[in-house]
Amino acid sequence: MVIVFFHFLLVLSAAAVGHGPAPPDQDDCRAIRCKRGGPLVHYPFRLKGRHPDHCGSPGFHLSCNNKEQTVLELPVSVKLLVKRIDYVNQRIQVYDEDRCVQRQLPNLTLSDSPYMFSSYQNYYYHDELGNFTLFECSDKNQSGHDNHMIPCLSKRLGFYIKYTDSDYADSDLLYCGKTIDIFEVPRGMVIPNQKYFYFNWSKPECGSCEAKGQGCRPNNTNASGTECYDIPGEHKGPRTRLMISGLVIGAFLLVTSLIGLFWLHHLHEKEKEGQRKIEQFLEDYKALKPSRYSYADIKRITYQFKEKLGQGGYGTVYKGTLSNDVSVAVKVLNNFKGNGEEFINEVGSMGRIHHVNVTRLVGFCADGCNRALVYEYLPNESLEKFIFAAKGENRFLSLDKLQDIALGIAKGIEYLHQGCEQRILHFDIKPHNILLDQNFNPKISDFGLAKLCSKEQSAVSMTAARGTMGYIAPEVLSRNFGNVSYKSDVYSFGMLLLEMVGGRKNIDVTVPNMSQVYFPEWVYNRLDKGEELGMSIEDEEHDKIAKKLTIVGLWCIQWYPVDRPSMKDVVQMLEGEAENLTMPPNPFASKDEMKPRKPINRELATISE
Repeated sequence: MVIVFFHFLLVLSAAAVGHGPAPPDQDDCRAIRCKRGGPLVHYPFRLKGRHPDHCGSPGFHLSCNNKEQTVLELPVSVKLLVKRIDYVNQRIQVYDEDRCVQRQLPNLTLSDSPYMFSSYQNYYYHDELGNFTLFECSDKNQSGHDNHMIPCLSKRLGFYIKYTDSDYADSDLLYCGKTIDIFEVPRGMVIPNQKYFYFNWSKPECGSCEAKGQGCRPNNTNASGTECYDIPGEHKGPRTRLMISGLVIGAFLLVTSLIGLFWLHHLHEKEKEGQRKIEQFLEDYKALKPSRYSYADIKRITYQFKEKLGQGGYGTVYKGTLSNDVSVAVKVLNNFKGNGEEFINEVGSMGRIHHVNVTRLVGFCADGCNRALVYEYLPNESLEKFIFAAKGENRFLSLDKLQDIALGIAKGIEYLHQGCEQRILHFDIKPHNILLDQNFNPKISDFGLAKLCSKEQSAVSMTAARGTMGYIAPEVLSRNFGNVSYKSDVYSFGMLLLEMVGGRKNIDVTVPNMSQVYFPEWVYNRLDKGEELGMSIEDEEHDKIAKKLTIVGLWCIQWYPVDRPSMKDVVQMLEGEAENLTMPPNPFASKDEMKPRKPINRELATISE
C-alpha cells in the first residue's frame, strides 16, 4: 500500500512539473539564479559560464561573483550588483555594494550599452546625461548643508568632495581644487546617498510576452525581432501547478505524520513495558546494596554530562564525582534499547558481586525512561588500549604485569563461577571489558549479557547466541560441540590470554607472513615443534612467562567444553611453573584428525545470533 501511494505521489509530481522535457535548446537556456533568492536570469539576459552565448542578447550578459551575487557589467569597467529584474516593464534594479557608485562613474560609458538610466522618481531631469567636475574643498568654505557633497569620496580629514555641472561655474569654489571630470553620465547617479538605480531597455522587446506568461526568444526570420512562445514544464499553468504541488506536499506530510505518530506510539508502548519490568524487578530487589539515584542526581554527579569517557552501542560513559569527592564512571544507557533485560542483567549480577577483580556497582538510576549505572572510576581505562596500542603510542605492559593481570582476571571469573550464591556466566569476556585501576589491577566489567544459574546446573538454556565474535565459544553458536556452560567463559578467557601474549588481535590479516594470520594456530605449531615463540623477548624469565600464558590459553580454547579446564584449574596453572605444564591437544586439527569424545553430527545446525 505504501509503495502504491508513493507511486501516486510520483505521478502527481510529474504532472506538476509539466507534460514532458523541454527541447534541448530551451533547456540550455532555462531560467537560473546565482543563488537562492537572487534574481531569475533568462532571455534577454544570460549568465556567463552557465548559459551558452546564444541564450542572451548582446550587452545583456550577467555574471556571478564569488559571493554568488548577480553582477551587471557596464562599459567600460563598471560593476553593479543586481537586486531585481522586471521583465514585464523591462527594468533592472542595481546598486553599488559599497554605496559609492560615484567612484566608478569615470569609467562609465552608458552610450555603449543597451540601457537607459531611469530615475524611477518624479524628478524628470535625473535621467539626463551631463558632464560634471569633482572638487576637493576645505571645510572653511562649508556653510550649512551642501547638497552637492559626496560623503563616500570625502576621505581626507578636513576636506570634502563636491560636484558641479561643467556647463557653468560654481560661485563657491574659492577653497576648492579640481580633481576629475566626468562626462556623459546620468545626473541621478551623481546625486549622493542614492541606494538603488534603475536602467530600462527597449530592445529586445519582450515585455508583452512576459505579461502573457509566455517566454521570449529571437525570431529566426527577423534578426532584429523577437517572438513569444509557450513555456513547457514548470513555467506553464502556475495556479494548477501550485494546487497540484500543494496536494502532493500535503499528502506526503500527512502520511509522514501518521507514520511518525505510529512509531512514537510503538516506542512509547515499548518503553512503558520496559519501565514496568524494571520497576517490578527493583521492587523485588529492595535489599540490594547499590544506591538508587534520580536522573537529577545523575546530571549533578556528572556536572551536566561534562566529561565523556567513552561511547558505544550500549550508551555513553561520563566521568562524575559523588558528594564525598569519590570519582565514578556513569554509564547512561540508550533509551528504547531492548526492553529492560540489559539493565536488569547488569544490576542483578553486579549487585551480588564483591570481589577485587570485578568492577563495583556504586548505584543505578531508573527514573522514567532514563537509565544509568554508576561504577567505581578506573583511571587506566581498558586492557584493550594497552595490548592493541597503535605504533608510536606509549602504552606498554611488561610480561610480569601481564601475568599479574591474567591471574587477576582468572580469579575474578572463578569468583563469578564459584564464589557467589548463584553462578554468574559473563558471556562477553574480552579486552574491552577488562578495566584497569591506578595500579593496573584488572576488574571485569559490563555484565549486560550475563546469565545467572545454580551451581549444580551443568548446562544453560539459550535461545540465541550472545557475545563478541572472536571470543564466542563454539558451543554457543552450535550445540553440536556440547552444551553451553561456565566452560564458555573459559574459552573467551583463553582467546583473551593469547591476545595479551601476542600483543595483537588473534586474527590479523595485516601481518607479512600468511602463516601468522591466525595467531593461536601459529603459536601452537611453534610450541609443538619446540621452536621459539618468535617474539621480541630477551629475558629468559620473560620467555617462560610467555610460554606459560600461551599454553594456558591453548588449553582454554579447546574445541569441546569437556576438554577445557575449569577456572579454578586455570588459576592453579597460572600460579605454577611453566615446566609443570603439558601441551594440550591440537585444537586446530583437521576434521579427519579430530577425535571427539562423543559422536557429533557433521552437518552443524547453527543457532542464529
